[in-house]
Amino acid sequence: MILKDYQNRALATVQTFVQQLAEWREKDWAAQRLDPDWGFDWVQRAWEKTVPTRPYNPRRNGLGERLPAFCLKIPTGGGKTLLATRVIDIVNARFRGSRRGLVLWIVPTQQIYDQTLRALRDRDHPYRQNLDLTSGQRTHIFEKTATFGPSDVSENLCILLLMLPSANRRTRDTLRIFRDSGGFDEFFPADDDPVAHKKLLDEVPNLDTFEHPDGFWGRLAKTSLGNTVRLLNPLVILDEGHKAYSDNAKATLEGFNPCMIVELSATPASGANVLVEILGLELHAEEMIKLDLHVINKSSGDWKDTLFASIDHRERLEIEANRHIAESGTYIRPLCVIQVERTGAQQRRPGYIHAEDVRESLLRHPGIKAEHVAIKTSSKNELKDVDDVGGLLSRDCPIRFIITKQALQEGWDCPFAYVLTILTNPQSKTGITQLVGRILRQPYARKTGVPLLDESYVFCFSRRGTELLKEIRKGFGLEGLQGLEGKVVTEVDSAASKSTIRTSQRSRFRASTRNLVLPAFVIRDEDGWRPVHYEADILSRVPWDDLTPPEVDHMHLGEGIYGDVKLLANLTAGVRVMPPAVTEENLIATAKPDGPQADPGLELSNCFYYATSHLVDLISNPWRGHEIVRCTFEALLERYPVEIVLANQVFVLESLRRHVEDVRDRLSREVFHSLLNSGEMRFLVVAENLEFNRIPGQIDVPSAKRANREDGRPFQRNLFDSTMEDDLNQFESQVATYLDQQEKLYFWYRNRARKDHYVQGWKRKRIYADFIVTMRGDATASGEEFDQIFVVETKGVHLKESEDSNYKRSVFDICCEHAREAKWADLVPAMRSKAVTYEVVDEDEWQEKLNGILGRRVS
Repeated sequence: MILKDYQNRALATVQTFVQQLAEWREKDWAAQRLDPDWGFDWVQRAWEKTVPTRPYNPRRNGLGERLPAFCLKIPTGGGKTLLATRVIDIVNARFRGSRRGLVLWIVPTQQIYDQTLRALRDRDHPYRQNLDLTSGQRTHIFEKTATFGPSDVSENLCILLLMLPSANRRTRDTLRIFRDSGGFDEFFPADDDPVAHKKLLDEVPNLDTFEHPDGFWGRLAKTSLGNTVRLLNPLVILDEGHKAYSDNAKATLEGFNPCMIVELSATPASGANVLVEILGLELHAEEMIKLDLHVINKSSGDWKDTLFASIDHRERLEIEANRHIAESGTYIRPLCVIQVERTGAQQRRPGYIHAEDVRESLLRHPGIKAEHVAIKTSSKNELKDVDDVGGLLSRDCPIRFIITKQALQEGWDCPFAYVLTILTNPQSKTGITQLVGRILRQPYARKTGVPLLDESYVFCFSRRGTELLKEIRKGFGLEGLQGLEGKVVTEVDSAASKSTIRTSQRSRFRASTRNLVLPAFVIRDEDGWRPVHYEADILSRVPWDDLTPPEVDHMHLGEGIYGDVKLLANLTAGVRVMPPAVTEENLIATAKPDGPQADPGLELSNCFYYATSHLVDLISNPWRGHEIVRCTFEALLERYPVEIVLANQVFVLESLRRHVEDVRDRLSREVFHSLLNSGEMRFLVVAENLEFNRIPGQIDVPSAKRANREDGRPFQRNLFDSTMEDDLNQFESQVATYLDQQEKLYFWYRNRARKDHYVQGWKRKRIYADFIVTMRGDATASGEEFDQIFVVETKGVHLKESEDSNYKRSVFDICCEHAREAKWADLVPAMRSKAVTYEVVDEDEWQEKLNGILGRRVS
């Protein structure tokens, strides 16, 4: 699965932080070996190196050790769970040094629990596929009722799924995970060995125990699931992390002795360490959510009028969905979620809207069958009936309407939900607030291009307008979607209307832009010129035989072998809190743990598979990928014993990935230049309408607040009269204001990502610049309004020296070089006298750079 830009950025930040953690932890250990008093807060140091402007609140686990804990602040619909599966890989590879071990995955509600469990157990689901890629197809999913042994944890990536109430120690005596159980005996000393128990409790003092210290047997550790988790130093994934910030909940989580806590939340608690913050605007730009949100407020006091209006609108959506299926093959079946006041069997009485009242009204409506309607409450779950056919997203599922009260307020996830019908008392302020996020997720995380299917709808009745907007804003806040309130369109007693306005270019610019054609990298085939495609034209030509294994002379493997799982009685030879100095004795002791020995040949084979699977996304030829892995490990085995190679496999894999990425990009760049030099690919303006090579004559803009210049005046030189506030961040607003104030500027246009002009370089990601600017020359030929075109990409100061920025500069340099050499008139005579320049402008010198760009003549 190809991640969105904001997801890649989030994972890059996590990777940097985790790498810093590993490095500063090693420095702390080294300092403490010299003098225990020389230790320092290595987590704080790593945080300051990664996100120095964000506050950090230190935490410790139940052993008193420093506990890295961070939060990913991602709005509803942003793919938090998908990112969590990727974060597990990063932490295992860069911090734990093992692709095995225990992950404690904690969720707050039964709804989220069932949904997460179903996805993690489905080997075809992207979540499970990520975990299998991490573990080399050795993933086990456990619930709290399951038992497992040391070999399970040492040989597999084990995910233990718990609900927050089950992890809460407040009622631990009545909870299964803290009860003594025979299923975990292998992790603990025998009951008749009090000496071993005492040693274990000295090393892990927060284990639950039997007996009083002065009793005959002394204190004996309980063989419970809770104690087993404490021994395994799990990585904790905390879904909806803001729900676990009571003193009791924090103490419980820290008491599991985790090596790290990763929180996922749209609305983090005030004390959370927010490492990554994704804005609602970013989700909207990446087509992850269905906006605008139309709110239809029926004036009729009869709830049935509201219900029938939502039925009619859902039918309109299904008609459009069926057309879309016929044209694209992409299946969508729009759902309507209906909130009622009462659901209980004994609660049906006059004056209240009951689930069965709504069901009867639906079934009396023409075309609605019994199997189209399902009720979801705490006591009745008719949605389970469709699990056998693949769930709500299956083509075999008949459900169109879901009736609920509160059961779907959090955690329920179905992108086919388009319509929310609120039939609760108009005085109630909870319906829209708590359910609005359930209908925002975009099917397949990409827009359909059908306006009705790219937006969402709420039907309610007899609500005050000001109160209605307040409820929706609060609901957006609860979903982490602050900043998107302008995407809410409220309508009074009317059917859903268009949330966008189709606007044309300003009249004074239309004639001159009609023949404006922007250049593109193109290849000619039997049908004429077509745009270059990364996979088909660049990656397919990469000579994978030129990809050679890395030089292992530069790979220095550490000789300290630390087991896959720490703090395991009867699994490793010893219990390590801080790594000891490497000696021959502890090297042999750690390399040869007590108990059954793993087969090095089998482990090496698994290692090959794991490494190869991690290169699949980089090398399109899997056989070559396997050959690179084999050659690399064989070269290492000539220099190091097999135990040391296996212990460093994660480091080797990271080195392999960096090597392959560097070589792939170098070879892709060579292919790109070769195609250009041979003339097979050219940078041209072509007569063919490729869509992205022309500025649109009309665009759809949301019914939202227009942007103004920084001085408060309206823009005068933007190509379209309407530029929305959401289209410009603060830096882009400054640039737009500057452009608008230039006398020689003819017009500027805010280039829309994924819709307008782009440049395809030698990497997969297309380059969508921020602005297209036209300038008048001193003596414009033939009375033309402009003779210079600038394509401008802006970069924040923190991205100035990033790999992405340097890549875009390289591509833009090639564009400028070939634009100067090109004879536009060969194919598009109207471009005869026009020069095109591509520029990257950095935030810390943007005005000086633009002064130089716009002030010079390009010939």
